[in-house]
Amino acid sequence: MHDQIETIESGYEYLLAYAAQGKDTDETGGDAASEVRTRLTAMAEAASSISSSLDGDDRTFGWVILDDARKAHAAISLVLEQKGISSEMVDNLNASIHLRALLTDLFLLSEAASPPHA
Repeated sequence: MHDQIETIESGYEYLLAYAAQGKDTDETGGDAASEVRTRLTAMAEAASSISSSLDGDDRTFGWVILDDARKAHAAISLVLEQKGISSEMVDNLNASIHLRALLTDLFLLSEAASPPHA
């Protein structure tokens, strides 16, 4: 799950920078996917993978992460379905409680898995 966590965290950092650019669309005129679409796709896949790995987990916090991962995946998928992805849309995604909840869950999980500081 470490790779999925890294994908979501680094993707979120990229999205913060993208939102600040003031772009009306991500369309580049070619067939290649834009960088923001590539990052969002990777984040959606990571959220889906986290959901799959936790599905059926009977630990209480596992259920929390599973629920938040599914909701974040749905929000990211909605953005990916759009013809053009504006900075404003990405800013709204960044502000989404669903994506922020998943990020916070993953930060907490990472801290809980780390040995205590002496």
